[in-house]
Amino acid sequence: MRDPRMEAFVQQVRAQTDILAVVQGYVPLKRKGNRYWGCCPFHNEKTASFSVVPADGFFYCFGCHAGGDVFKFISLMEHITPFEAIVRQAEQLGIEKPEQKRDPREEARLRELDDLRKVNALARDFFHSCLTVTRYGAEGRRYLAGRGITDAAIERYGIGFAPDAWAKLSDAFKKRGISEHLLVRAGLAVKRERSDGVYDRFRNRVIIPIADERGRVVAFGGRALGDVQPKYLNTAETPVFNKRKLLFGLDRAHRAIASEGCAIVVEGYMDAIAAWEAGVTNVVATLGTSFTSDHAAILLRRAPRIVFCYDSDAAGQEATLRALAAVRGRAAEVRVLLLPDGKDPDEYVRTHGAESFRALVDTAVPAPLFRLQHVRAHMEDSVDGQRAALTEMLPVLAELDAVTRTAYVRRVAAELFLDEGVVADALRSFLRSGTSESSSVPTVRRAPVRQADDALRRAGRELVAAAWRDPSLLTEILSSLSLDNFPNEGIGEILRSMEQHHAAGGSFDADFIAAQPTAASTELARALAEEGGADTSYREALGVLRRAHLTSELARHTRRAEEMMQEGKEAYIDELNEVKRIQDEIARMNSHL
Repeated sequence: MRDPRMEAFVQQVRAQTDILAVVQGYVPLKRKGNRYWGCCPFHNEKTASFSVVPADGFFYCFGCHAGGDVFKFISLMEHITPFEAIVRQAEQLGIEKPEQKRDPREEARLRELDDLRKVNALARDFFHSCLTVTRYGAEGRRYLAGRGITDAAIERYGIGFAPDAWAKLSDAFKKRGISEHLLVRAGLAVKRERSDGVYDRFRNRVIIPIADERGRVVAFGGRALGDVQPKYLNTAETPVFNKRKLLFGLDRAHRAIASEGCAIVVEGYMDAIAAWEAGVTNVVATLGTSFTSDHAAILLRRAPRIVFCYDSDAAGQEATLRALAAVRGRAAEVRVLLLPDGKDPDEYVRTHGAESFRALVDTAVPAPLFRLQHVRAHMEDSVDGQRAALTEMLPVLAELDAVTRTAYVRRVAAELFLDEGVVADALRSFLRSGTSESSSVPTVRRAPVRQADDALRRAGRELVAAAWRDPSLLTEILSSLSLDNFPNEGIGEILRSMEQHHAAGGSFDADFIAAQPTAASTELARALAEEGGADTSYREALGVLRRAHLTSELARHTRRAEEMMQEGKEAYIDELNEVKRIQDEIARMNSHL
């Protein structure tokens, strides 16, 4: 049934929207007769084929055939639905959207989301003021100046500083009537364990606001000053902040990504800021987590090409390989930008300058070549080393189209010091059977692949299989184990995906398996195929992983207590109490073995 109020709302927004003004906010236009012309923002062209007819209220491109009204234009530019474009335009025009009847729980949820965004916006202003106009920010200003961050950049990105005090923000906000519950819910404060009240999550850190795709502040990243660990600390996940589905800077970079047809992914927000200041604006960063398939989907909606520019050290190279796995199987051109001298993007820009970094972007190598270079660099100088290296490259070659594959067969042969025919035969065998083993190529016969398997991984598969059979068990599993620090990362990602799918009302079936990344779908299928399923098996598996989680937490809190004692901080008592609580729980679990 149509809602007359909503129809009137849309008509009011349309009547007050000037399509020419909107389009000119994105595209330079020149008038010719009753039309305005410019280069299309939706595809690359040198001759203007994109036109706007203000009198009729539409746009059209004679090159790529994109066309429609002003809301279609906004939706294409901002990668949102046409109705979301209407709502966004209404917000800019100050037109109030009619209220729809909602379930009271939905109303409460939406109010909470709005409150969380508002308190984050206030926190951004608080941190920024602490940095720029108070004595607390002096050390932060010195640090930023040393990193080449100018006052203009501080203003541009809303950079701030969290004072070196336990509750500066919390106390200030409580005086303004903001509840402790909201501060904790937003990830700005932490409840005290031994007494009432809260303390600030961020202390003595340079603060970087983290925004969602619409530019609304949803979280913060804090860079510690001194030797405090962790060096980088992000807001814990909240109802408005999911770091596995959010890329830092996408609100700033999405137009450049769409315009250039390419997204550059770096590891940290300081790397992204350095790139932006260098004039490379199509850059986003992950936030303390591996690049995920969700991240890939977000970027590939905007551009067909992704360039990974991670640190050049061993950890950065491993992170790059994990990122490439997240993109595998998608219709995308993937490249890797290798920085010389083992530098990260931020350090490279500061050392070599903006022009050098911009020039370096053009040298990014295709993902298969990066994989080959990585394999070659780690290959043992022996026949077994050649065999292992070829085995590792066969799945990479199998994913390529026929023309590209032919070229890489030659290159793999040259890099691994093998005859080209040997590589080609091994690849044909691999494509036929999924393995490289073939009696016709004895010099490269592949030994059975043994994946690393241990008690934690086996227990994880038991939990996955149990949750598949009875999704209600997910609640118990997730209350006992933290997915952010799951003992096995791969199993943790599967359980996270299951949780999200179940929460959305989905059922577990073959389609769910097919929708998972290659490694996850393989592990999931293995979990379901293995024997087990008894309640005792599930309970034992949950116990194994709970002990592993507690052991990890015990080490972390013990380390924090020692650090705080050395620093003379009274909070070490809280850490020791947590150590005792964990030790008691481990003892109780062991007594039941």
